[in-house]
Amino acid sequence: MRNQILTSAFALAAALSGTALSTTATARPMTAADLATLNRVAAPTASADGRYIVYQMTETKADSYDRSTGLWIVDRKAKNAAPTRLTPAGTSANSPAFGADGQIYYLSSGQIWRIAPTGGNAAQVSKTTADISGFKISPDGRRVLIWGDIPMECNDFGCDVQDKGEATGPGTGRHYKDGVGFVRHWDSWETPGTHSRLFVLNLENGTASTARPIAAGLVGDSPSKPFGGGEELAWGPDSRTVYFTLRKADRDEPTSTNLDVYRALVDARMAPVNLTAENQATDTLPTPSPNGKYLAYAAMTRAGYEADRQVLMLRNVESGETRKLTDAWDRSVASIAWDADGKSLLVTAQDVLDHPMFRVDVATGHVTKLRATTEKFEGNIGDVTPLDDGSILYSRNSASVPTDFWLRDAKGKITRLTDVNQAQMAQIDPVSVERLQFAGANGDMVWGQIVKPAKASGKLPVAFLVHGGPQGSFGDSWSTRWNPRLFSAPGYAAVSIDFHGSTGYGQAFTDSINKDWGGKPLQDLKLGLAAAGKQDTQIDVSNACALGGSYGGYMMNWIAGQWNDGFKCLVNHAGVFDLRSMAFETEETWFDEWENGGPWWDRTDAEKWNPVNHVKNWKTPMLVIHGEKDFRIPYTQGLAAFHALQRQGVKGELLMFPDENHWILKGKNSVQWYGAVFNWMGEHLKK
Repeated sequence: MRNQILTSAFALAAALSGTALSTTATARPMTAADLATLNRVAAPTASADGRYIVYQMTETKADSYDRSTGLWIVDRKAKNAAPTRLTPAGTSANSPAFGADGQIYYLSSGQIWRIAPTGGNAAQVSKTTADISGFKISPDGRRVLIWGDIPMECNDFGCDVQDKGEATGPGTGRHYKDGVGFVRHWDSWETPGTHSRLFVLNLENGTASTARPIAAGLVGDSPSKPFGGGEELAWGPDSRTVYFTLRKADRDEPTSTNLDVYRALVDARMAPVNLTAENQATDTLPTPSPNGKYLAYAAMTRAGYEADRQVLMLRNVESGETRKLTDAWDRSVASIAWDADGKSLLVTAQDVLDHPMFRVDVATGHVTKLRATTEKFEGNIGDVTPLDDGSILYSRNSASVPTDFWLRDAKGKITRLTDVNQAQMAQIDPVSVERLQFAGANGDMVWGQIVKPAKASGKLPVAFLVHGGPQGSFGDSWSTRWNPRLFSAPGYAAVSIDFHGSTGYGQAFTDSINKDWGGKPLQDLKLGLAAAGKQDTQIDVSNACALGGSYGGYMMNWIAGQWNDGFKCLVNHAGVFDLRSMAFETEETWFDEWENGGPWWDRTDAEKWNPVNHVKNWKTPMLVIHGEKDFRIPYTQGLAAFHALQRQGVKGELLMFPDENHWILKGKNSVQWYGAVFNWMGEHLKK
């Protein structure tokens, strides 16, 4: 029964569009159930000698959409080197890491466990009072750095705290005092006095003990919330130095992007040292060199701007002298890893629809793109892990295929390590992916992408996808949420445009959307849709629905008032409807104020790009979707858009998820989301 709604939607869409899709005994259109149940791999790690590769894989049951994550291992010396399950099926295991003893450490049920590469029984390593969110083992294997949400009053990793800062009663209300900072963030209400904190445990004979905090005197979150993880923390090679990124929790927290990199000595009674105190913008991704002489990290320069360019920095640990290694390279560094010889660094960065891997020479700062695939386009490269023999372990996905792991040897030969969805993907109709470029607003070169069924015939209706951010890209990558391959499955051409403000085209292009949300981006979208129709005559741009989330949802509201004859229908997911109320409701105030020119009362032309001012022009049918736990763009924005439709007699529908945030993450909800979207599109895309 789980495919019945989507199968009907696909049939309806194909019938209404007149599109004939190829059908064979082994191929069929992709469904939302496929997207929800495909295996998802992450967190690859390698043994010191490079023989073993371990990773986590999340599997989803087809009948219930229940998910479980376990560990898998590849023995590179074994014949055929096929992945095998390391932890028992049905048990939870994630975040694998090799220790100096050659054992594999991992998280399960909030505690650290370990298991041999050859399998067998796992042994529990930690027994902390509170759940551990993540960990990193020191190079010598004698200590382990852990983190989790711990009240500031606790000197151990978890303790009984009678008063966590809330009002004492008698009611259930949360009482936030003046200057507290965030009261809610992303999808959670804050518990006053509780933060993500770092502790160090001694590790001996596979047993962890004696937890002690290492950031005494600092009030804030490390790793940063809501998305920071192990990439924000690192052991020095001496196994006594810890580098960590921290966001202070104070009155300025909602308006500040000032993350700093600190250094702490775990065996000395000294306060951590802020290494980046002079920079009021973001400093993050601390990565010490193999010999410990240098610290690489990424830094922005403009305070309050979350999408500023991240430049690769190199700090001499002894002298404090710091160099900007990639200051002349107009790309934003997203990840950092040292080559084993310490002479270069491997980074990733968005680059014209791709997210490739690059090598940066330490001496000169020269940047070289490294090929990581035999395909025409690089796609999305991540999880870059250099090995001692000069090989590089990494993940790759694209708009056509989900994530798998690969190995590039010292001579550049590429070997696939996993194909975790081979059987399921073989059942699904192939797609073609093509790129387009055109002169957009101001005559600037703008790029886009077209994904469509490879064997479709006849004219194709258009699913016109507008990315969020707005500083982002609908590039050549796989998404478990907004997936262009899935959008093409009913017989549509999924067209996306990287409008002004997108990433991967230089910082000036990214900056150009500032205080211009409804200006150049809308011009690019109009010109881009026309350019797609000219390049690919199979695309019927007059028979299109536009869809977008977050900023893309804002653009749906803006299109409804400014381009109301361009589309047969709109899908607005978590979009801003009223910039005024958004300015006072969103939690990450820095984002709204940077994008739109400061606090609402200081903006010179606050209403210029506000969709609410143009609702009288709305006439295009719109499906509005939102999550009730969305604190970035509160769900009241979606309610307001739906009310505007209903009050004016414009056809509209509302889909509200009580258990989702800004994103739709749960398997069943994803299937429902796509079912509603495809039914809506199929109803309106008629000839």
